[in-house]
Amino acid sequence: MSPQDSGMSGKVCLVTGATAGIGFATALALAHQGATLVGVGRNLDKCQAVTAQIRQETGNPAVEFMQADLSSQAEVRRFAEEFKGSHPCLDVLVNNVGAFFMSRRLSADGIELTWAVNYLGVCLLTELLLDTLKASTPSRVVNVSSAMHSGAQLNFDDLQGARKYSGMKAYGQSKLALLMFTYDLARRLAGTGVTVNALHPGFVASDMYRSSGGFIKLLGPVIKLMAVSPEAGAETSIFVAASPEVEGVTGKYFVKKQAVASSPQSYDMSATQQLMAITKEMAGL
Repeated sequence: MSPQDSGMSGKVCLVTGATAGIGFATALALAHQGATLVGVGRNLDKCQAVTAQIRQETGNPAVEFMQADLSSQAEVRRFAEEFKGSHPCLDVLVNNVGAFFMSRRLSADGIELTWAVNYLGVCLLTELLLDTLKASTPSRVVNVSSAMHSGAQLNFDDLQGARKYSGMKAYGQSKLALLMFTYDLARRLAGTGVTVNALHPGFVASDMYRSSGGFIKLLGPVIKLMAVSPEAGAETSIFVAASPEVEGVTGKYFVKKQAVASSPQSYDMSATQQLMAITKEMAGL
């Protein structure tokens, strides 16, 4: 099958966490639409295998994967420099990477791993690529959040769960923080031609749960029965990344391809300012 002419031909799309699940489905769809696709994954062998698979399935030769562990700030910085060195343009950045851990783990930087993967690494990568996004306008940043943000609160006294850890709370908090970052960045980039939006993909049968361990991993078969497929879960990501209907739209939260209100906490300006200050310090920005 040859890539479809959908207006994405020649546009450079970067998708993180793209070797499986929603990320893979998003990457595959964008490649089908003719985009120049750059995927990101942790495992080099898997990156190479998925590159070949997407090229074969789409007939699009402009597909490559780059290896990086985005929980590590040094890896994020290395990757950003390598990407900018080989790609002077970036039309769409899909921050899809995500993880869920039932037990508390630390990144290479000594940061709680859910926070490092789902939030801090996303912020750092996006900030490092802003100049390229601005040079490629109109361009888009797409952040994959979750409806689990709605029951979350930011515990500024224990953001990393050092005193009391809950996998569910850590995940929800990271996705709430990602929404707050989305809205803050959209305000900062107003008028630049770079739009920033977030979305909830739905309850998806994702490989993310395999890495969580514990009780959630045991529920894997049940989760797969109740959840939608990664392809269905990726529909909103693809819509926000590529649809002409979203051109110029910024600072929104999408569910089932519709812009909806997120939780009241996500619009808290005082909390957002406090979060941004902490984020800059933790990420060395």
